[in-house]
Amino acid sequence: MTPTLRTHDESVASSRRMNKELFGVFGSRSTFERHRSADDFDEILTGESVTVGIRDPGLGVPGRSASYSGDRGLCLLWGEIYPHTRDTTPSHDNLARWLFDRYVENGRDALSDINGSYLAVVEYDGEAFVSTDPIRSWECFYTDADGQRLFTTDLSALAGRMEPIEYCRSSLLEYIHLGTVLGERTLITGIDRVPFDGYLTADSVGSLSRFVYDPKPFDYVGELTERLLRAVDRRSTLPGPKGVLLSGGHDSRIFLTEIPDIDHCYTIGNSNSREVTVARKLAVQYDIPHTVLTPDKRYLMPIDGKSRYSQGIKEALHIHQAGFDDAFEMQTVYHGTLFDTLLKGYFLERDGFELFGTKLPSSELAPNPNPIESLLDTLGFFPKESQAVEEAVSGIFDVDFSLDSPYEFLSEQLHTELSTCWERTDSVHNAMDLLIIKNQPVLPTHAHLADNYFEAFVAVDSELLEWHLMTPPKYRRYETFRKAVERIDEDILKHRPQSQPLSSVRLNQIERFLRRKLPFLESFEPAWPDRDEVYQQYAMDEELFPEEYAVRQLPARLKLRVNDARWWRGDEDEQ
Repeated sequence: MTPTLRTHDESVASSRRMNKELFGVFGSRSTFERHRSADDFDEILTGESVTVGIRDPGLGVPGRSASYSGDRGLCLLWGEIYPHTRDTTPSHDNLARWLFDRYVENGRDALSDINGSYLAVVEYDGEAFVSTDPIRSWECFYTDADGQRLFTTDLSALAGRMEPIEYCRSSLLEYIHLGTVLGERTLITGIDRVPFDGYLTADSVGSLSRFVYDPKPFDYVGELTERLLRAVDRRSTLPGPKGVLLSGGHDSRIFLTEIPDIDHCYTIGNSNSREVTVARKLAVQYDIPHTVLTPDKRYLMPIDGKSRYSQGIKEALHIHQAGFDDAFEMQTVYHGTLFDTLLKGYFLERDGFELFGTKLPSSELAPNPNPIESLLDTLGFFPKESQAVEEAVSGIFDVDFSLDSPYEFLSEQLHTELSTCWERTDSVHNAMDLLIIKNQPVLPTHAHLADNYFEAFVAVDSELLEWHLMTPPKYRRYETFRKAVERIDEDILKHRPQSQPLSSVRLNQIERFLRRKLPFLESFEPAWPDRDEVYQQYAMDEELFPEEYAVRQLPARLKLRVNDARWWRGDEDEQ
């Protein structure tokens, strides 16, 4: 069945929408207003072939969204935007005007001159397109229902207009079994995403070539040090009060030492846990007020429309902080999301060494990696419990959940997605990283933070992306990152992460093994609270699945995915 579009008067309640939004149509202002009210937006730009509106309190703030419209065309930049240069001082009053002029001179190559986490809408000489940033950190959703191409940053702005909503079977299977919808689909038939490092026009979609691996020898530690410093400095003048999401690990420490006016740090965890203990010591070390947020019901419960930030493509579970918005007294937030993926090779398959008959991972890359096996182990697949999904959800979705083997299904889907990576690299290790970057599961964290605060998304700085693309995978590892941050501040690791008490990765692995095997030693605590324990402690089944008893047999993480997915129908009470 082909979906049709409702008018804006019949649309889903605005309470289900995100706070900030870019919405556009390849068409006239009157076409735009058939779908949305002008009152929904702070500014609307109208060209010959595109009309686009923006709702964002950051519009015009340095480093944030910017707009330009003139006789020759228009440019709207959405999100976090800086020039791609080593200079960290503001050099342009209006980056949208600057990019438009660059585009007139250089065409789409001008998009390489922009840095940050953004979408760009450009029209020149009557031809318009929308572009993602190099790693698609902001999704752009679009639909061609009723022969009209609409696009937006907020899936609910389109989902609420689809009549009826139909789930895409392969997307729903991926979402429930893996926690991530791969490629360019969404949960909803008829709504797709602009490709990774890609663009959208009135009648086509395509890919650019800004994110292509080009490994070469250089000073990996020295360059990473300097690029980290500049990436943080670019974002150091955002409006206060300023806060840091502080863990006991490495990633957020650089903000404590390099941002001089941090007002507060926040850590989610049990007060007596080692993770919180280390974070508390870091706050004392840098003399910054610190608040511990105990992982109560708010930690997991999809309250206040938390599922909207899943955007119908990635499980909302990763938005650890979403339930604690009322506790955050900050306008700007700094965080270390994606440092692990882009700078430390977290998803690369490592070789191992034998210890007492057990193979432990090392810092060296596996010589013959198996990308699919490795990623299934790392991502949110439950090999045993997935067998019960079909029966558990049969009464919730009008979709055929039958699979001969969920494992084989996901393996095939991941193989297909991996095959799209070879045009950007000839290394299996880089292809593994690229597959994850293209389908990064934790981006709902970014969606929530950017929608509620001025978010400093440091990891996607174009200089750090360049470092990732130029650095051979063998050197994208913990030791390289550790050496870089120690050059920034020699005392930055004075209080070591509880799971890495030693500077040697191998020795840390041995200690972790001994703590796990020897009864008189206490194991390292996981960084995050136990989800199943929190779910059970607060009797969340009674609220989320009061009558769906079959679903209750699944692990908490799978149940939360089920709740995320059904949220898009709009027939559940607002959580």
